[in-house]
Amino acid sequence: MPSYRAPLEDVKFLLDDVFHFDRYNNLPGFSDASADVRDAILSEAAKFSEEVLQPLNRVGDLEGCKRDDDGRVTTPKGFKEAFRQMGEGGWIGLAGPVEYGGQGLPQTLAQTIGEFMISANMAFSMYHGLTLGAVAALVAHADDGIKQTYIPNMLAGKWAGTMNLTEPHCGTDLGLLRTKAARQADGSFKISGTKIFISGGDQDITENIVHLVIARIEGAPAGTKGISLFVVPKFLVNADGSLGARNGVSCGSIEHKMGIHGNATCVMNYDNATGWLVGEENKGLNAMFVMMNEARLGVAAQGLAQSEVAYQNAVAYAKERLQGRSLSGPKAPDKAADPIIVHPDVRRTLLTIRAFNEASRAMMIWTSLKADVARKSSDAKERQEAEDHLGLLTPVMKGVMTDLGFSNAVAAQQMFGGHGYIAEWGMEQFVRDARIAMIYEGANGIQALDLVGRKLPKDGGRAAMAFFNEVGAFAKEHGGDEAMKPYVAPLSTALGHLQQATMWLMQNAMAKPDNAGAASTDYMHLFGLVVLGYMWARMAKVASDKIAAGDGAQHLRTKLVTGKFFMERVLPETAAHLARIQSGAATTMELAADAF
Repeated sequence: MPSYRAPLEDVKFLLDDVFHFDRYNNLPGFSDASADVRDAILSEAAKFSEEVLQPLNRVGDLEGCKRDDDGRVTTPKGFKEAFRQMGEGGWIGLAGPVEYGGQGLPQTLAQTIGEFMISANMAFSMYHGLTLGAVAALVAHADDGIKQTYIPNMLAGKWAGTMNLTEPHCGTDLGLLRTKAARQADGSFKISGTKIFISGGDQDITENIVHLVIARIEGAPAGTKGISLFVVPKFLVNADGSLGARNGVSCGSIEHKMGIHGNATCVMNYDNATGWLVGEENKGLNAMFVMMNEARLGVAAQGLAQSEVAYQNAVAYAKERLQGRSLSGPKAPDKAADPIIVHPDVRRTLLTIRAFNEASRAMMIWTSLKADVARKSSDAKERQEAEDHLGLLTPVMKGVMTDLGFSNAVAAQQMFGGHGYIAEWGMEQFVRDARIAMIYEGANGIQALDLVGRKLPKDGGRAAMAFFNEVGAFAKEHGGDEAMKPYVAPLSTALGHLQQATMWLMQNAMAKPDNAGAASTDYMHLFGLVVLGYMWARMAKVASDKIAAGDGAQHLRTKLVTGKFFMERVLPETAAHLARIQSGAATTMELAADAF
């Protein structure tokens, strides 16, 4: 059976030593999360993830969610009680606004804890993850009445939230949606239509479900300009806050999926369901994008989290599984064979996954801190810089972390040989669960197009130039440090490849847009590798300085070796991405469709 242990030591290193969490104490909520407090919170979150959520992961996969003849959905055994504990423990409202019952702690802390919970049980974690995304959209765009009616119970775990975008005939192109909203005399709307792929669309773990639904008000413009957002509860809410009649929303069926069986993915039918407008008419996408961006960072964390838990189990197996002898001579002469971790290719595989995990965790915490700055700083320039960072890196993180997270889950499964293909070992579930992260919340090809077509040129390339300048300045500052040369030199080379690729796109994409389309995925991964390399260089600098100051902790030396491996064996892939980008789109687009 698989196991999981939250990476507390690595998280503490990142929060305390690399990103200096306490330096943000000028922001609301940070001073309440002192080192002692956050260590206690992280430890309790680890315990909850390891002891409550992880044992339910295989249960959820085997049992799945069920819909009865009356349309009622039940979740796997133990899920309802675990969700109750989450709510009562304050985990859902950890970073929620204090005025709605949240604790007001930094989003960075909540995001870090989120990784633990996703590693322990990805399907379960989606119920509260989407709830928090819905809360974010309501906080940003709903009126006070809607906020007071819904958010406190959502943060308390009594009610859950969902996001309803996709319809049977439209996914990415939301301008094609057909769900209608009919205006009522009392200011409400009647919502009618069908939505598909709705995570947590129905379940039995909360008293109510707050659906955020995009629809077109009758008479609104065609396309995305005519989309509005509505809050549509499963049960109507009375004036005193109690639950009233069942609304006209129901689960038509549950999708039979490759993975995340413990999460109910529903076809939702809206039949004159009562809903209320969130934000302005015909500006629904602006409001929904708040939730979508939250969700995309959450999905990026899913890529990391599945890679981490798969890695942990692969390492445990590699240390125990006896097979063959070391190429340099027996390492366990008292045994019939050596453990497979002695073999170079096994180590290459494990180090590749580990190097990704640690750098991705750093990128996630770095970006989460930017999100806190964007929301809480009183300095307009700081907020702008943080927003630029989030806009630029969100598609990179979602695309790269989920692509590589899935690849790493497959590689970790490979360590088990035939046992990895057998369900009881748990590795094939990690592979199946990780696969969806590359698809939902905007498939990764769309993330790449968003990066190249929108985020890169936005504001004259301001965000990209700021990133290039930051990485370049770091490399220049530490290039003369002998201990840092194994990290700075490869990073500088990779940054040069990214800058060349960016210049090539500037020169070749405007006149021939297919060049941008053909280059987009390679560019996204090239960008992601440079960010991961920058994270490794920053971590190596801290570890090197601490060792030079006399800190003999083993994890610091391990950090330097893992980072060096990344620079030697992973980061050089930027050259291949650059070559593919510069080859252009001609050959890619040459064949007629019927030649495929």
